[in-house]
Amino acid sequence: MNYRILELKEYGDEKGNLVVAEGEGLDIPFDIKRVFYIYGSDGDIVRGQHANRKTQFVLINVAGTSKVLVDDGRKKEIIELNKPRMGLFLDTMVWKEMYDFSPDSVLLVLCSEHFDETEYIRDYDAYLQEVNHSNE
Repeated sequence: MNYRILELKEYGDEKGNLVVAEGEGLDIPFDIKRVFYIYGSDGDIVRGQHANRKTQFVLINVAGTSKVLVDDGRKKEIIELNKPRMGLFLDTMVWKEMYDFSPDSVLLVLCSEHFDETEYIRDYDAYLQEVNHSNE
Protein backbone atom coordinates (compact mmCIF):
# COMPACT_ATOMS: atom_id res chain seq x y z
CA MET A 1 0.00 0.00 0.00
CA ASN A 2 1.39 3.40 -0.97
CA TYR A 3 0.52 5.22 2.24
CA ARG A 4 1.72 5.50 5.81
CA ILE A 5 0.74 7.13 9.05
CA LEU A 6 2.92 10.05 10.14
CA GLU A 7 3.20 10.95 13.81
CA LEU A 8 3.82 14.70 13.90
CA LYS A 9 5.75 16.37 16.69
CA GLU A 10 3.56 17.80 19.42
CA TYR A 11 4.68 20.24 22.07
CA GLY A 12 2.48 21.15 25.00
CA ASP A 13 2.52 23.01 28.25
CA GLU A 14 0.13 25.03 30.41
CA LYS A 15 -0.46 27.38 27.43
CA GLY A 16 -1.79 24.56 25.19
CA ASN A 17 -0.51 22.35 22.39
CA LEU A 18 1.46 23.00 19.23
CA VAL A 19 1.86 20.50 16.38
CA VAL A 20 4.68 20.99 13.85
CA ALA A 21 4.60 19.84 10.22
CA GLU A 22 7.68 20.96 8.28
CA GLY A 23 8.14 20.08 4.62
CA GLU A 24 11.19 19.12 2.54
CA GLY A 25 11.47 15.72 4.18
CA LEU A 26 11.61 16.89 7.80
CA ASP A 27 8.09 15.92 8.97
CA ILE A 28 6.32 15.89 5.61
CA PRO A 29 8.12 13.78 2.97
CA PHE A 30 7.94 16.46 0.27
CA ASP A 31 8.19 20.20 -0.33
CA ILE A 32 4.73 21.64 0.37
CA LYS A 33 3.43 23.56 -2.66
CA ARG A 34 -0.30 23.75 -1.89
CA VAL A 35 -2.44 23.69 1.24
CA PHE A 36 -6.21 23.49 1.55
CA TYR A 37 -8.73 22.36 4.13
CA ILE A 38 -12.17 20.84 4.10
CA TYR A 39 -14.81 21.72 6.67
CA GLY A 40 -18.59 21.88 6.92
CA SER A 41 -19.09 18.52 5.18
CA ASP A 42 -21.98 16.44 6.46
CA GLY A 43 -21.17 12.96 7.74
CA ASP A 44 -22.81 11.32 4.72
CA ILE A 45 -20.83 13.34 2.15
CA VAL A 46 -17.96 11.62 0.30
CA ARG A 47 -15.10 13.87 -0.82
CA GLY A 48 -12.08 13.10 -2.97
CA GLN A 49 -12.98 10.12 -5.13
CA HIS A 50 -9.87 10.48 -7.26
CA ALA A 51 -6.24 9.51 -7.69
CA ASN A 52 -3.34 11.69 -8.79
CA ARG A 53 -0.53 10.87 -11.17
CA LYS A 54 1.97 13.45 -9.78
CA THR A 55 0.72 14.81 -6.46
CA GLN A 56 1.48 13.36 -3.05
CA PHE A 57 -0.71 14.33 -0.09
CA VAL A 58 -0.66 14.45 3.69
CA LEU A 59 -4.10 14.60 5.34
CA ILE A 60 -4.43 15.84 8.93
CA ASN A 61 -7.69 16.23 10.82
CA VAL A 62 -6.72 19.30 12.85
CA ALA A 63 -10.19 19.25 14.48
CA GLY A 64 -12.78 16.51 14.75
CA THR A 65 -12.52 13.23 12.87
CA SER A 66 -12.98 11.72 9.43
CA LYS A 67 -12.28 8.47 7.64
CA VAL A 68 -10.25 7.91 4.49
CA LEU A 69 -10.62 4.96 2.16
CA VAL A 70 -7.24 4.34 0.52
CA ASP A 71 -7.05 2.01 -2.48
CA ASP A 72 -3.97 1.08 -4.51
CA GLY A 73 -5.91 -0.94 -7.10
CA ARG A 74 -5.31 -4.23 -5.30
CA LYS A 75 -6.03 -3.55 -1.64
CA LYS A 76 -8.40 -1.18 0.16
CA GLU A 77 -8.08 0.04 3.72
CA ILE A 78 -9.96 2.53 5.87
CA ILE A 79 -7.96 4.91 8.05
CA GLU A 80 -9.61 6.97 10.77
CA LEU A 81 -8.03 10.37 11.27
CA ASN A 82 -8.80 11.19 14.89
CA LYS A 83 -5.78 13.04 16.34
CA PRO A 84 -4.44 16.45 15.27
CA ARG A 85 -0.86 15.12 15.38
CA MET A 86 -1.67 12.20 13.04
CA GLY A 87 -0.91 12.64 9.34
CA LEU A 88 -1.83 10.26 6.53
CA PHE A 89 0.75 10.30 3.74
CA LEU A 90 -0.67 9.27 0.35
CA ASP A 91 1.75 8.63 -2.50
CA THR A 92 0.89 9.11 -6.17
CA MET A 93 -1.67 6.80 -7.82
CA VAL A 94 -3.61 6.10 -4.62
CA TRP A 95 -7.41 6.37 -4.90
CA LYS A 96 -8.77 8.31 -1.95
CA GLU A 97 -12.25 8.91 -0.54
CA MET A 98 -12.79 11.03 2.56
CA TYR A 99 -16.06 10.59 4.47
CA ASP A 100 -17.78 10.21 7.85
CA PHE A 101 -16.86 13.76 8.86
CA SER A 102 -17.69 14.71 12.44
CA PRO A 103 -19.65 18.00 12.73
CA ASP A 104 -16.49 19.80 13.92
CA SER A 105 -14.15 18.21 11.36
CA VAL A 106 -11.45 20.35 9.74
CA LEU A 107 -9.36 18.23 7.37
CA LEU A 108 -6.08 19.92 6.42
CA VAL A 109 -4.46 18.71 3.18
CA LEU A 110 -0.81 19.34 2.27
CA CYS A 111 0.17 18.77 -1.37
CA SER A 112 3.46 18.23 -3.16
CA GLU A 113 2.26 19.95 -6.36
CA HIS A 114 0.22 22.94 -7.44
CA PHE A 115 -3.26 22.14 -8.72
CA ASP A 116 -3.32 20.64 -12.22
CA GLU A 117 -6.63 19.12 -13.29
CA THR A 118 -4.95 17.06 -16.03
CA GLU A 119 -3.15 14.84 -13.49
CA TYR A 120 -6.36 13.82 -11.71
CA ILE A 121 -8.07 10.50 -12.41
CA ARG A 122 -11.70 10.88 -11.40
CA ASP A 123 -13.17 7.72 -12.94
CA TYR A 124 -12.57 4.64 -10.77
CA ASP A 125 -12.62 2.15 -13.67
CA ALA A 126 -10.10 4.27 -15.59
CA TYR A 127 -7.97 4.42 -12.44
CA LEU A 128 -8.00 0.63 -12.05
CA GLN A 129 -7.05 0.19 -15.69
CA GLU A 130 -4.17 2.68 -15.44
CA VAL A 131 -2.78 1.54 -12.07
CA ASN A 132 -2.99 -2.16 -12.93
CA HIS A 133 -1.36 -1.56 -16.31
CA SER A 134 1.56 0.23 -14.64
CA ASN A 135 2.00 -2.68 -12.18
CA GLU A 136 2.44 -5.28 -14.92
